[in-house]
Amino acid sequence: MEKYDVIVVGSGSGMMIADAAVSRGMKVALVEMDKLGGTCLNRGCIPSKMVIYPADIVNQIKHAERLGVHAKIERVDFEHIMRRTREFVEHDRRPMEENIPKVEGLTYYPVRGEFVDDYTMRVGDKLITAEKIFLVTGSRPLIPPIKGLGEMEYITSREVWDLDSRPMSMVIVGGGLIACEMAHFFNAMGTEVTMLSRSPRLIKQGEPEVSEILLTSLRERMRVEVGVEVKEARRAGNQAEVTAVDGDGNAKSYRAEKLFIAAGRTSNADTLKPENTGVEVDDRGYIKVDENYLTTKPGIYAFGDAIGKAMYKHVANKEAELVWHGFTEGHVHPLDYDKVPYAVFTWPQVASVGLTEREAAARGLDYLVGEYNYIDTAKGAAMDEEDGYVKVILEEESYRILGAHIVGPFAAILIQEIINVMNAGDGSVWPITDSMHIHPALPEVVQRAIYNIRAPGHHH
Repeated sequence: MEKYDVIVVGSGSGMMIADAAVSRGMKVALVEMDKLGGTCLNRGCIPSKMVIYPADIVNQIKHAERLGVHAKIERVDFEHIMRRTREFVEHDRRPMEENIPKVEGLTYYPVRGEFVDDYTMRVGDKLITAEKIFLVTGSRPLIPPIKGLGEMEYITSREVWDLDSRPMSMVIVGGGLIACEMAHFFNAMGTEVTMLSRSPRLIKQGEPEVSEILLTSLRERMRVEVGVEVKEARRAGNQAEVTAVDGDGNAKSYRAEKLFIAAGRTSNADTLKPENTGVEVDDRGYIKVDENYLTTKPGIYAFGDAIGKAMYKHVANKEAELVWHGFTEGHVHPLDYDKVPYAVFTWPQVASVGLTEREAAARGLDYLVGEYNYIDTAKGAAMDEEDGYVKVILEEESYRILGAHIVGPFAAILIQEIINVMNAGDGSVWPITDSMHIHPALPEVVQRAIYNIRAPGHHH
């Protein structure tokens, strides 16, 4: 049995802990059953943005015609786009793979680890133990219980990066972040896309107005069915066929060359056998933690997708900082999950931070709502931007920003001004209204949404 000061399971945001512990002279074990760098680098944020940027350019060229610019797309080189993406990811991962074995004080176990006893893990044919363990095991694609799915070939956000040739047609099961981003990508590449969302709304955690604009826009380019549940899948010749049922029980079948399952994520915690060391999971399989990210077992921490709170890379990185601070200083400065932002790099882009109007109402808060359309600003009009829309929610008395929701070009950039202000001082809106906004530039749409506030129900 090998004894360590610290065991870290998971090399995504867990790498930050391993790194910090090694620099403090601790003896560290890093356990990773998958590729180094975690989901974000290998199968998530990084490769998806590498392929989505070319897709954005395709849509910009198509939109340019309305502005009087007539350009032709000669060819979209799918193989080149995929190869560039894989090479970029490998280029990022390779230095990690080469250097980790050379790090003094760090032992790397590139195998699946599982608990066999209190604070004791089996990694391959070895047993390792530590009094302090960090579980950063991430998540994997959730595979819904669709009849026949197990007997046929389908892809998820894991396998999609191995595609070399562009599918002629694709059915995407799901209506969340990954489904919307991948639908945009494949559609722009020339694949005939059908999206089947179980939820009646795309990106169901967002604002209804945002979902509606996104749905309308996507439907101009592809087939999108919402409020349908895929019940069965089978091979039909060289195609995949799925049957989906709507709320009234009507069944409909859809065929395509490729079937992409993007129905959400599920915890990887089960691979650890956490019960063998007294770590409890909730009914969805995510590791239970307190406000200090401590599990039900003293000395064992968990964060990131493994705890299922806000499953974004920037959140896991922030949690890693807080966990390390708590580990070394004894207390954690709690993370305000009400201020977690996210973006969906579909077309149009979606970005969001804080509460939706519905959440503000459910909490019994007195709030005001401000809205504005991109097209009503000079820059938005210049761009002929019909989809762009901003919605902000403020607390009535204090004018504290409770949430903001943007759909349209550069949404992820525009929302950053609001995120920064939410985290500064008392989080009130005055820094945005008091600051000069360059005219005519797109951030004016944020300022105007705030100028446009009124009581809920009175906005239009």
